[in-house]
Amino acid sequence: MKQLPLAIAAAPEAAFSNFVVGANHELVQALRVAREPVFYLWGPSGCGKTHLLQALAMERAPAGRFGAASPLPWVFDADWSLLVIDDCEQLDAARQQAAFALFVDAATHAVPVAAAGRLPPVDLSLRDDLRTRLGWGPVFGVQPLGEHEARTALKREADRRGIALADEVIDYLLTRFARDLKHLMALLDRIDDYALERQRAVTVPLLRQMFAEADAP
Repeated sequence: MKQLPLAIAAAPEAAFSNFVVGANHELVQALRVAREPVFYLWGPSGCGKTHLLQALAMERAPAGRFGAASPLPWVFDADWSLLVIDDCEQLDAARQQAAFALFVDAATHAVPVAAAGRLPPVDLSLRDDLRTRLGWGPVFGVQPLGEHEARTALKREADRRGIALADEVIDYLLTRFARDLKHLMALLDRIDDYALERQRAVTVPLLRQMFAEADAP
């Protein structure tokens, strides 16, 4: 009988203290002290944009947080200290209208706006008035993880979960899969569940077995 995986170690809240900085040290420092009405983060999926926005929202709470998957209507609260809008490149027409309305309310109440997307504001396929406002302030490019930072992120999260990851296991993963944080953490979720179900240590043979089963018809 398989042992069902249990959610033993809940994921920690996103914070600046648990962000793998890598080449983004100056960006993080600038972001934490930024007081402009609008600032924007851009970079590829999994580079840490959402983590940074969530960390900033926690540090400047109370904050309003919205994204492409947030249900409508979007209602502004004058008590917020920060307005966050994520996944800007994915906003549909209705959410673009909602985001623009939030921008107007935020400007009226002097609430700063922090936003993020995969592209710089000028390259976003959004309505002109929203795209222009996203580029009103500093635009920060978030750099993806290098190999050393990816190793650090994997090792730290594995240690937190109580998973022993040998160097050869990390080598196997980093030479075969994308190094972005989102992908690596999802991959670690799969590995954790698979190893727990079979009550086996995480080894390269176990990973080969897991991926072979996933690819089987």
